[in-house]
Order: sequence, then structure tokens, then C-alpha cells
Amino acid sequence: MPGSKRFLHPEAIKRISRLEIRARHVVEGFLAGMHRSPYFGQSVEFLQHREYVTGDDLRHVDWKVWARQDRLYIKQFEEETNLRCNMLVDLSKSMVYGNGPLNKYEYACTLVCSLAYLVLRQQDAVGCMAFDDKVRATVPMRTTNNHIFSIVDSLAAAEPRDKTDMYAVLRTVAETAPRRGVVVLVSDLLADRPGLFKGLRLIRQRGHDVLVFHVMDDEELDFPFSGPTRFEGLEMPDHLNCNPRALRDGYLAALQAFLDEVRHNCAKAACDYALIRTSDPLDAALATYLSKRHEVMNR
Repeated sequence: MPGSKRFLHPEAIKRISRLEIRARHVVEGFLAGMHRSPYFGQSVEFLQHREYVTGDDLRHVDWKVWARQDRLYIKQFEEETNLRCNMLVDLSKSMVYGNGPLNKYEYACTLVCSLAYLVLRQQDAVGCMAFDDKVRATVPMRTTNNHIFSIVDSLAAAEPRDKTDMYAVLRTVAETAPRRGVVVLVSDLLADRPGLFKGLRLIRQRGHDVLVFHVMDDEELDFPFSGPTRFEGLEMPDHLNCNPRALRDGYLAALQAFLDEVRHNCAKAACDYALIRTSDPLDAALATYLSKRHEVMNR
């Protein structure tokens, strides 16, 4: 497939393929799998008893309890269901920035494809959306192994452009995802922050588990520039000619305030957050993050 070599790195996938992604919160789905639904049904895992009320299905009566206590109780179970994972990839113009082997968009796409590979390996459903001020490309939910190539090719064909309208996109996801699952947002988060945080809260209110991967380039985080420099806006026609040494302290202070605000609001909305540099080895970044997530979920 034309995009597979660009975003699927076999050695990285090989090293992370034993990891599992599980939703922290209960999820809803159609098929039997490894994830639990909040809806009671007929499955192999018993949850609890409750007293019989008129109209209950007699097939669910626990007759052994009735024989001992002469009272009718209904057996309730947890359905085993599949996780549904929706990947959201920022396609705005700022994502083309990068001074390493991969720019932010290429790194984000590689991360998404690796996660999609893991989800499909678990026989779970994964879909993908690429967006700027609106959704530009959509890959529907599927569970088949070769579905990974649909995601790879869709992302490879997309071209970053325009600004990001994060709230409009997150609201669209919240309104069009009828079943609770996992929403993975991969972005540099250079967008209207009140809209971003409002959108994340909306998705969480709909019962989705949210993971935010904040992808930034080393130069954005370290500001290593020296000597006369021309900075050009990627999402606007503005530019700035300056001596970056005079700006460095102020820039780094503003950057730290930005990162602190994002972390705080993600935590406030109960969204998982990870800041990732484009210089970080992808497999190591994923392994560290997913291992920590697995530990939290099994406490």
C-alpha cells in the first residue's frame, strides 16, 4: 500500500505489539470481546442479584435461590463487548512544522497507525478522522486486520491546511458517535483553548474515554534559535524578524503556561494527557505511556 511505508514502522510495531489498550471506563459494543458493557445481558460473567418485579423475564430467575429462600431473584450479568476506538488527527497547517526526520503531522500519523494496529490486533474496532476547521477525511469503524491500510492510505493522502476549529470537530464526534468508547486526539493543540477544553468535556460527558497525545517539535519546546531569525506564521500571513535571544525567556515562560493550562484542563475533564516530542522514539513513547495506563487501570 502506498502509505504503509510512510507511517507503519515494522520494528516499532514489533516492539509494542504485546501491549493492550483497554478502555478505563465501561464501553458499549455489539460483539463478544474483552471489554465490559454497562448494560446487563446474557453473558458468561455474573454481576449480581436483584429482586424479581412483575414483568421480568422468568428465564433470568435464579431458581436455586428460590429453592433456598422461597423468594424470586433475577440474575444480572455484564455483557462482554468490543472496544470502539476513534482516532482524531489534527490536519491543520501548523502540523507541518518540524526539523527532524518527521514533522508533527507525520509523527502524529505514525502514532495513530501504530495504535490502530494494536487495536485491530485485539479484534477491536477502530476508525479515524483527519480534521482542521472541519472533518476532512473519515475512515469508518472496522475490525478486520487489513483495515489498517485504509487508515494509512487516508492519512497519507491528506494534506495539512487551514486553521483548527477544535470545538466544532469535537462536537461533531460527540454527536455522531452513538456508542461509548475511546477517543484518541493527536494534535499540537495550537488552537482556541476554551473551545478545545469545552469539546473535551463534551466528549467525556457522552461517556467516552479520552486520550490526548500532545505532539510538539523539539524546536517549539526548546527554542534553540540564535542570531537574526525570520519567523513565519503557518496559519496566518504574519512574520517576525527578530533576535530570538531577546525573546527566549518570554517565549519559554509563555510555553510553560500553555502546557500547564493544557495539563490542568485535561486532568479536570478526566482526560488522559501525554506530551510527546517528535524526537522521542515512537515505540518507547507508546510503551511508556500505555504501560502507565495499564498500571492505573489494574490498581
